[in-house]
Amino acid sequence: MARRSTRDLWRTQNFLQDTRLITRLVHLADIRRADVVYDLGAGTGSLTAALARRARRVVAIELDHALATRLRSRFKDVANVDVHAADLLTYPFPRSDYVVFASPPFDITTTLIDRLTSSSVPPRDAYLVLQREAARRFAGRPRMTLAALLIAPWFTLRTLHRFQRSDFNPAPSVDAVFVRLHKRGPPLVPDSQSQLYRDFVVALFTAWRPTVANALALNIGQRTAARLISAARVEPGSMPTRTGFAEWLRLYRTFASTPVEIRRCVAGAEGRLRRQQRGLQKVHSTRVPRDALHELERRDHLRRERQRDRDVSRWSGACALLVWIRRG
Repeated sequence: MARRSTRDLWRTQNFLQDTRLITRLVHLADIRRADVVYDLGAGTGSLTAALARRARRVVAIELDHALATRLRSRFKDVANVDVHAADLLTYPFPRSDYVVFASPPFDITTTLIDRLTSSSVPPRDAYLVLQREAARRFAGRPRMTLAALLIAPWFTLRTLHRFQRSDFNPAPSVDAVFVRLHKRGPPLVPDSQSQLYRDFVVALFTAWRPTVANALALNIGQRTAARLISAARVEPGSMPTRTGFAEWLRLYRTFASTPVEIRRCVAGAEGRLRRQQRGLQKVHSTRVPRDALHELERRDHLRRERQRDRDVSRWSGACALLVWIRRG
């Protein structure tokens, strides 16, 4: 499902063939008569047609110009369907309530979900055809992942249908599922704390330490970390991937109540991770030897550890931190 050039985009897409299955998928979704639905990557329009029978308006987005031309011809007499030849990753979303349907190329799954979840006005629901492994990663099952933690306070992800590979033409080489990405209301973390939460989980999940307690101690010091772990009722020996979202949320909320000097110890963690990921992507694109990639990752890890050690040393001596520890 790789997404390459506009000219041969249709050759890399996997289309659902069975109209009965398409109808079933639409019925599985919570589509209301007053809804505006964005069909991202509309393809041949089979899903668009089913959505048009349920929703007030369907906005069909298709990057491939040949397919977009066919869509315009197919729906020229359907009043509630608008077709746009555009990129689903850049086409602007509305400022009011809407729903998304998409069967994206698997190599843009992370980019698309990041766009949907970080939008200033996210969709109420996004119904997505995803590679099964990607769906598990964003759901945090069977093991917790950083990708799941970064969206969990604001969204839930649930599998509604498991496809057969023969449901698609051409058949993909991996298993696919149909999922519902649902916006929570209200969120479990206030919008004013969203960056603090994201920095917190990134700092702990990428700390290269065997347990959550060890990762927290690396960032804020052993004694303070032990107190937070106990207050949040988190098992000290729990690994990040074996720690459930409810425990992560309790630990974050306990951490969020600490003095600003402690909270500053994780500041910028998400930004550093994103810069590192961009750097690794650039390195991969230059085709450097694999051992060189490992060396770059090792050096970056050592640099981050030295920075964290300096941060812990600096803030552990702060007056507010000492007062807070003694108060306990």
